[in-house]
Amino acid sequence: MSYPQAGIFAVGAPSHSYLEFNTQAATSSYDFLKVVANMELLHSTATGVNVVIGVRPSIWSTIAPGEIPSGIFEFGESLIGPDGFVMPATQRDFWLWISGPSISQVYDVSHSVIDELSAYGTIAEDIAGWAYRQNRDLTGFIDGSANPSLLEAPEIALFPPEAPGGGGSILLFQKWRHSPMLFGGLSVSDQEKVIGRTKELSDEFEEEDLPPNSHVARTTLTEGGRELPIFRRNVSYGTPSDHGTVFVGFSNDQNRLHEMLKKMAGIPDGVRDALTRFTTPLTGSYYFIPSINSLRRLADQTKFHSAGPGL
Repeated sequence: MSYPQAGIFAVGAPSHSYLEFNTQAATSSYDFLKVVANMELLHSTATGVNVVIGVRPSIWSTIAPGEIPSGIFEFGESLIGPDGFVMPATQRDFWLWISGPSISQVYDVSHSVIDELSAYGTIAEDIAGWAYRQNRDLTGFIDGSANPSLLEAPEIALFPPEAPGGGGSILLFQKWRHSPMLFGGLSVSDQEKVIGRTKELSDEFEEEDLPPNSHVARTTLTEGGRELPIFRRNVSYGTPSDHGTVFVGFSNDQNRLHEMLKKMAGIPDGVRDALTRFTTPLTGSYYFIPSINSLRRLADQTKFHSAGPGL
């Protein structure tokens, strides 16, 4: 039985840190991952934080070739819509997501992680995220209204136990900067047309009233009349003058994630997501999220037996 990294489903944490690293060569990538797998925060619950580890698909394929589904691809090329709108490809090698109950705890753990990994990789992105009004993004709309429940999420996010990479997932990670003056200048009614939901209660528009370029219309995928969901763990980031949304989307179907991005950019039908007129994507990477079993094989096994009863 393959078990997922628990932090994927640890909803409710108010503080987050997202760290992206690059390494120099295959050997340093292996060393980097070995260090991560042996970090104390993975072998103890005393820190009070969750950590999720993502690996560039080509690196994981080299390190554990039998433990990743076939056909997994990277964010190697920017997506460019017919009107020139760009979703940039900024594929990095490793991704660590640290979440917890307080800013200070997440900061302390993130700081120690960066220190410990500095000899093996270079920090490429360091984002502090936080929950805004519990479940709203900085536009004021509820984020994740269509998210599957925690009973359904594992079936959507995780590869089946018997499949290569079982218990793992594919992550789409992006940083989107908001243009608050532009969006805030719209009436609430016009804002709701951009999103495709009501602002206060997040009621989705009826199909006949849903603008074809609304965010809901462009990010909803269907097949045979059945909706194809993903599992989102988005949060806000930034300061009052420079802020936005960190998109954190998990799936066991990478094509589903990529088709969603293409639809948002207006590929191939030319209908671009209206929300992209008010938000700008700054980064874009895909990561394979290995199972706990896979990570454990990279760890020093003595660590699993180092703590006695009650410790």
